[in-house]
This record gives sequence, structure tokens and C-alpha cells, in this order.
Amino acid sequence: MPRLVLRAAAITSLLAVFTLAPAMAQERAFVWKNGTEFAFVTTSGNASSTTIGLNSTLDGASAVSAVKLEIGGIRASSNFITRSAAGTVDDFVVTEEIRNEQSAANYFARARFDRNFGENDFFVFGGAGWERNTYAGFNNRFSLVAGVGDAWINDDVTLFKTDIGGTYTVQKDVAPTPGMKEGFGGLRATIELKRALTSSTDFETSLIADENLENTDDLRIDWRASISVALAEGLAFKTSYQMLYDADPALVGVPLLDGPTGTEVLTPSQGIDGFLTLSLVIKL
Repeated sequence: MPRLVLRAAAITSLLAVFTLAPAMAQERAFVWKNGTEFAFVTTSGNASSTTIGLNSTLDGASAVSAVKLEIGGIRASSNFITRSAAGTVDDFVVTEEIRNEQSAANYFARARFDRNFGENDFFVFGGAGWERNTYAGFNNRFSLVAGVGDAWINDDVTLFKTDIGGTYTVQKDVAPTPGMKEGFGGLRATIELKRALTSSTDFETSLIADENLENTDDLRIDWRASISVALAEGLAFKTSYQMLYDADPALVGVPLLDGPTGTEVLTPSQGIDGFLTLSLVIKL
């Protein structure tokens, strides 16, 4: 994991600690648990590739409050072999040139604090986050959010809750759009469902819609769904899918073939990214 990810995680965690410490200090009965997901796929031979994924979540809960800290990312790279021969048809020497290219990289760090009020699972929340996805056109995206929500169903089998909040985002693009502000306010709505399908199988899904209020064409959606099957105590196998949608994606540079060497033009990146992950989950 790059140093930049660790630094962002540290900044996010410190922000959460300084923001939430007064409330947490009054609640000694916090129960903490951690779940860490590891995904690794590699191929070798005539073609080789490597994909590494990590997602670690630390949850803390008391009678009326909840804290969540997350850090993770996915990185994929491939080796391409170019062969050439020198000599004659009957007597030649083959040389190989191996070129490594990164094909995907997405990192994030997030922190959130929820505080319940009353007996109907109504809550207020605040959080901060950081993301990096250069293939989607941005080097860094920092965000703050605060709002209210309600857990409509909250029992031993099902958790269904929704929330809505105001956001402020600072996004630093790989190829900044001329005249576009880096900081903007927004509105975020979240729907979350967790359900125990059997004693060993859990289903989770969430949908986050984030609207840029300064540019309403810029609607971002983050949808996730996963099924986790317990293999043993503290160990599970998880299949998950995440889809990221951006109605107004950031610009990326594209080489102009008919222009001078090194000339690039700006064009929107793809509006949809998808990540299918198979991973082992270690729960502590």
C-alpha cells in the first residue's frame, strides 16, 4: 500500500479522534471489532498479471453511539512480453522485453461517527473521507459530511437504515478542468441493508448518491453488494461487487496522434467503474 494511502488514513483517523473524542470519553462501554479482507490473484507464463486488494474496517459500538474507521484499496498490474529475433531464418536469437503496466488503482480512507437519540433509532452523524483513483481522473478527493438518519429496522436478523446529509468536497483532478473550482458543497443520501440469510451467511448492500449542488450535472453514485459465508470462527469467504458512477466524470489527457510529439487533448473519463472481489475475511 503506497505511503500516500497510509498518510491519508492517519489524517482521517486523527480527524475522527479529535472530532469524536469528547463524545466517546463519556461512554466507556465501547465494544470494538475488526474485519480485514484480503484478495490476491496472480497468473504467470506467457502472460502474467497480479491483483491485490485490501479492506480493513474497525467498528466500535456502545448503547447509543457507533464509530467506523475504514482503509483499503485495489491495485492491478500486468506484464507484457515483446519478442524479437535477430539473425537468419535458420540461425537466430530471440530476445524478450518485459513491460509492466498498471491497469487499476483505487485507494480510500474513511471515518464516521453516529449518535442515537430517543428510542426510535434516530441518529445524527458526521464523517470524513479521502479517495484516489487516477484512472477515473482524480488524484485526491477529500470530503466532509454531516446529517441525520433513521434505522427503520434494527433487530438480530435485519438492519435497514437511511440517512441524508450535507457535504463539502475538495477534488484535485489529474487534468484540472479550466475554470472549475476544486471545492464544492453537496447533498448525500444513503440507503443501507444488512441481513442474515442463514446462521453462517450474511448479505449486505448500500447505495450512496452524492449530488454536487454547484454543478447539478455532477451526480455520483456508489453501489455495493456482498455475500459473506463463515468458514470457521473468525474466518469467512466474501464475494462483493462495487459500481461507481459519475454523471460528469473528470477529464483525462489523451495523446493527439496528428499533433506534435507530447501533445494531449482533454476528454471525459469513463463514467462507470466496476470492481468484483473474492476475498478472505479475518474477524477479530
